[in-house]
Amino acid sequence: MFIPLHDANSLKHIKLQYVTIGLIAANVLIFFLTALSADSTLQAAVYGLGYVPAVVNDLVELPPQFVILPENFTYITYAFLHGDIFHVGGNMLFLWVFGDNVEDALGHFRYLIFYLICAAAGAWLHGAMAPGSEAPLIGASGAVAGIVAAYLMLHPRVKVWVLAFGRIPLRIPAFIPLALWIVFQLAMLGLAPEDQISWAAHVGGIVAGAVLVLVLRRRGVPLFDRSIVTPEAVEVEAGPATASPAETGRPRWGRQ
Repeated sequence: MFIPLHDANSLKHIKLQYVTIGLIAANVLIFFLTALSADSTLQAAVYGLGYVPAVVNDLVELPPQFVILPENFTYITYAFLHGDIFHVGGNMLFLWVFGDNVEDALGHFRYLIFYLICAAAGAWLHGAMAPGSEAPLIGASGAVAGIVAAYLMLHPRVKVWVLAFGRIPLRIPAFIPLALWIVFQLAMLGLAPEDQISWAAHVGGIVAGAVLVLVLRRRGVPLFDRSIVTPEAVEVEAGPATASPAETGRPRWGRQ
């Protein structure tokens, strides 16, 4: 429904979102390395680094030529693989627009931990709902879903530029596209749980992101844009202006 383009939300605690930039660079580099490789190498990467629930749950074993890392590592490694340019492009666009402010709110190291846990949570829920699946799960959508949830809790009132339905540019509060996106993921999980897209991975990331931002954000970083002061709030805090003597009808006293 909405493609994010830009948010008017400056950084307050960090000068450069280098973890976000590093994650984007890693995802893009790995995509091109695998996309340009031979089919056999690509297949080995997808099965060896992708998350395969049946393998992690010890229901089947991978052929030896596909074993690259211990199977539990795939809770993380799957999030750095993508199927095509639109898959990686969409995930990286969301990460670029919303990741920097989440990194700013959490700090570099905790943001990286946040990202990886959200990825793992997405894989875990996917595996819990389809424990016998032998299809590899790949993509950063679980981690990115966590970032979307965290951004919604941190900055729902910040204005963002989006393309509505892929063609209409709009500048609207962040809670509109992000809340609708989250509701869509939840609805699709109920309506199409066996779809080729893993809605469960998205929902797992959303839940993890919403919980983790509560405990990992910097001390003093507010939720729900509470630091934004509206004109109405300024008027209430300042109180009514002091009336002049002429307005009150009282005599003006002076001192000699």
